[in-house]
Amino acid sequence: MVASAAKSKGVARPRAGRPTRDAAARLREHILEVATRLLLTQGYGATSIEEIAREARVSKRTFYDRFADKPTLMRAVVSRLIDGLRPAAHEPLIEGTQLETVLIHLAVLILRAALTPRALALHRLIVAESQRFPELARAVLMAGGRQEAVALISGLLLRHSRSAKLKPEDADFAAQQLLQMIVSRPQLHAMGLGTPMTASELDAWAHRTVALFLRGFRKLSSG
Repeated sequence: MVASAAKSKGVARPRAGRPTRDAAARLREHILEVATRLLLTQGYGATSIEEIAREARVSKRTFYDRFADKPTLMRAVVSRLIDGLRPAAHEPLIEGTQLETVLIHLAVLILRAALTPRALALHRLIVAESQRFPELARAVLMAGGRQEAVALISGLLLRHSRSAKLKPEDADFAAQQLLQMIVSRPQLHAMGLGTPMTASELDAWAHRTVALFLRGFRKLSSG
């Protein structure tokens, strides 16, 4: 009777069916945001799929339609976090022509990303739980943030090298060392092992670290 009355008045009945692509994307993003918050505050081992589904107000079936299991979810969370740490599309990664200027600019960008609250929380999570849950370390490795930075710096070093004898593996090693030099102490201070560095201290740190690195690198690349 209701359906007949609706038809007779020209009222369209809502149709049940699959959500639109935009609605599905929003729902996936919502689940990921809830999962990110729980994983970073509670830890990987203490956060269950049941709790994520409950907090996101979705059924477990809806969850599993999007994420096959907890490691799959973690890879998506880490990928999303690292994507969020990348500079905005309008912000150039390379600024300047001199190697020192370019590396200082990159150092500032790297520090800005590494010292965000979520980057620090992810670092704590990996340190605390990757031994018990190696899928955490694999998720970070697959996200590729560190590898991208190393490849970018390595390429710059090769292009600016004064020696054609500099090998790609040596440039990669140097890039890894520079990345560690840039991040390690400021990150430790930000995590409570010291006083967090101010903006001016971080800027000075970037300049001094790059200058020290280049003194050693120029000896290597001039041979």
